[in-house]
Amino acid sequence: MLLKKGDNNEQVKQLQIKLGVDPVGNFGPKTEEAVKKYQAANGLVADGIVGDGTWNKIMGTSPAATPAPAVIPPSSFKLDKLKGHIPDSVIAAIPDTAAKFNITNVLRLAHFLAQAGHESGQFKATSENLNYSSKGLLGIFPRYFTPALAESYARQPQKIANRVYGGRMGNGVEATGDGFKFRGRGYIQLTGKDNYTQFDKTVPEDILSNPDLVSGKYALMSAAWFFDKNKLWAICDKGADQATVTAVTKRVNGGTIGLPDRIKHFNEYYNLLK
Repeated sequence: MLLKKGDNNEQVKQLQIKLGVDPVGNFGPKTEEAVKKYQAANGLVADGIVGDGTWNKIMGTSPAATPAPAVIPPSSFKLDKLKGHIPDSVIAAIPDTAAKFNITNVLRLAHFLAQAGHESGQFKATSENLNYSSKGLLGIFPRYFTPALAESYARQPQKIANRVYGGRMGNGVEATGDGFKFRGRGYIQLTGKDNYTQFDKTVPEDILSNPDLVSGKYALMSAAWFFDKNKLWAICDKGADQATVTAVTKRVNGGTIGLPDRIKHFNEYYNLLK
């Protein structure tokens, strides 16, 4: 990860949202200044450049430990072609995930990986951060915050999650803590107690008692459950063109944010796998 002044991409937009800067996607002077201010306040080198250390700190992700070599089970897909393009741990999870959630052809797998990869910053983020500034809260969750309330919740992810997710999606009210307990996890952000309860029925472990399993062992499988539940495979089966990627994106994202990146990676994975 390396972002600096002059860059213009989806990762810059994610960064700007976290820092409370207008999310225009262009890394300009205001973003550079916000990065420097954040770095100085958090014991980082205040150079205005976002490397892995700064990115992980801002986004709330942990530096990746050196994993044990992933054992890739046998599969009808040409999974060896994906090595070096997506993490080995993701490749290793594909056979079981595909068998359980109807990933029966190359089109489905390529569409699924392109979407899951984009939504998770290329399979890096598996748990929703919610470490928003007051400006970020007002921009993203305007119905839940007044300016004064946003100030009192800013940079407190647990409080933020409990407020914005409390009393809906099967969660108890804010005071129960369900909002944070069942915050977004997995490569396509499984969110809310209702969804955790439904997904829990598909795996042997007790997800409701240990929801962090969704951000670890079941990061890929929970994303495939989302595709299966929302009948996305029928859309995937329509083809390998941009119109199909766009249609899938709208169902996953609710819009077309990051569409060029999703198209790019769909083409990459499809050409490798076919």
